[in-house]
Amino acid sequence: MTPSIQIGDTLATAAARAGEKAAAVLLGMQSQEGYWWAELTADTTLESDWILLQLWLHPPVNGIWNPLSRPLIDKAVHSILSRQLPDGGFNIYPKGPSEVSASVKAYFALKLAGIPVSGERMTRLRERILALGGIQSSNSYVRLNLSLFNLYPREGAPSVPPEIMLLGRVIYEMSSWTRSIVIPLSVTHALNPGRPVPAGFNLEELFIPGKPATFQLAESLLSLRNIFLAVDKGLKIWEKVGVRRVRQRAIRRAEKWMLERTKLTDGLGAIFPPMMYIIMALDLLGYAPEHPERAEAQRQFDRLMVERGDDFYFQPCFSVVWDTAIAAFAMGESGYAPDSAMLRAGDWLLSKEVRRKGDWSVKRPNLEPSGWYFEFANEFYPDIDDTAMVLLGMYHTRATDPEKFDACVKRALNWLVGMQSKDGGWAAFDVDNDWEVLSKVPFADHNAMLDPTCPDITGRVLEALALYGFDSGHPAVSRGVDYLKRTQETDGSWYGRWGVDYIYGTFLALRGLRACGESDREAFILRAGEWLRSVQNPDGGWGESCASYDNNTFTGAPSTASQTAWAILGLLAGGDTTSESLRNGIEYLTATQKSDGTWDEDLATGTGFPRVFYLTYHLYRQSFPLLALASYLKSENGEDRG
Repeated sequence: MTPSIQIGDTLATAAARAGEKAAAVLLGMQSQEGYWWAELTADTTLESDWILLQLWLHPPVNGIWNPLSRPLIDKAVHSILSRQLPDGGFNIYPKGPSEVSASVKAYFALKLAGIPVSGERMTRLRERILALGGIQSSNSYVRLNLSLFNLYPREGAPSVPPEIMLLGRVIYEMSSWTRSIVIPLSVTHALNPGRPVPAGFNLEELFIPGKPATFQLAESLLSLRNIFLAVDKGLKIWEKVGVRRVRQRAIRRAEKWMLERTKLTDGLGAIFPPMMYIIMALDLLGYAPEHPERAEAQRQFDRLMVERGDDFYFQPCFSVVWDTAIAAFAMGESGYAPDSAMLRAGDWLLSKEVRRKGDWSVKRPNLEPSGWYFEFANEFYPDIDDTAMVLLGMYHTRATDPEKFDACVKRALNWLVGMQSKDGGWAAFDVDNDWEVLSKVPFADHNAMLDPTCPDITGRVLEALALYGFDSGHPAVSRGVDYLKRTQETDGSWYGRWGVDYIYGTFLALRGLRACGESDREAFILRAGEWLRSVQNPDGGWGESCASYDNNTFTGAPSTASQTAWAILGLLAGGDTTSESLRNGIEYLTATQKSDGTWDEDLATGTGFPRVFYLTYHLYRQSFPLLALASYLKSENGEDRG
């Protein structure tokens, strides 16, 4: 297919050349089945947790690890140590500072694997942990994991009672990912008597003498935190003297819930933490390693492992549907993709539509199932963001069966509208998942207890709805636009929950607003464009640090290809087609593209749990620059720049 873009000036010529090369790279990455899939990586906590799981499953005997485990443990150790910072600690995003929980996990894993604690690396790591507040400053999940081996006082780890299964719909007021983590963890927490560790193994050197290992009360005695801490103490008493019949009923209900959700999926929740905890839970429930349920859980978990020569690391999950949707949209917007490639992508995406009710249906029981998940298979958890992105991509791909395609799109649009929350915005997996009180429970410090609406997803949903003919007069669109107007920050930006951070939120909000017909002469749109221009780096690109989440404001970083692309897309959607900022951004992308048509990107630009867990999408650096270049060339040709 020949692009329809008319080349005008020199910058446009360079942009077209860069776009053509980028599209060729993406096209070469497409699988024969039609999907795109690149690796998704995170920090060292995944490898550290894997070593903890080996201690659970195959503990060393007389200090000697199972010969089958030892080679992989050595690779995991190498993987962890390769990312140690000069100050001795470990961070949770590239070029970020040492973080205490990641550092404690690494110390535990390295010491368990036999790295001498007297060595220079472990000494620096230990000193850094103590400087960060010691093991007592680690988060709830570190405490819980270590308490399973009596390496952290049980009274200092939050209770995760399986009795939550008996409290009606309470579990569905937690975010879907918290729910899938907490339920197997509650079984593990309830049944675990304290797993053995090698003789003499402990972490006493990480405790700051005199500092309490328990959670500390808030200053206000009647605060929710203090109330929940009092409840936690009551639960610890219940664990010792409670009615065993009640607990057993709760555990069996949790077991049933877990096993139901391992069907038609790449493991429970299809993400690393619940996939690890269900292995531990099934072990405690008496499922032998060869039992089909447990063997499948182990198989799915092991698939997350990447072992390539000396490289060894875990992916937190598979991002294949997400990668495919973004790549298909970028390719379609560029006009460079052959029809055959786009049809293959469309047929593959069509095959992944959800047609069964999942957890979302608890609050929307009468809504016809549809939507898409993130991974290869995760039928219980389609998500709104993926669904909107897939619809954007499929607008260009179509499918070989037009009737089936049209019916699927109709269902998906209906599902999207039905999943709008009361405030007019859209969340990731659920509707009205905003019980703020739950964010105060002791194990909520992973900062993702809830799944509230957010501007980035709302903007993408509005763009998708508008593309398929929903106009500003539609109630869902009108409420969504009002939501974005209300949630704009005072500086003109929008918060980005699922990408780093304000650049991501702003570009998606602007694209959604433009698609819905908002004038680029409105003051709030102009303010957003001015904000984007104000945070541009001197090299012409844009970059934002994960520290923005810690600081609750934009925090600059070296320019990246993906964030530069987002800023360009935001400027174009906001009506800026001629500014020096826009031109400098395009020049940055064309100048930093490598001769093979790719871009390098060292920073994490994806968000898992703000302030806790970040993601590096290895396809972002290719798909989003292509989309930005294509959108710029359309604006040069007088086509819709949104």
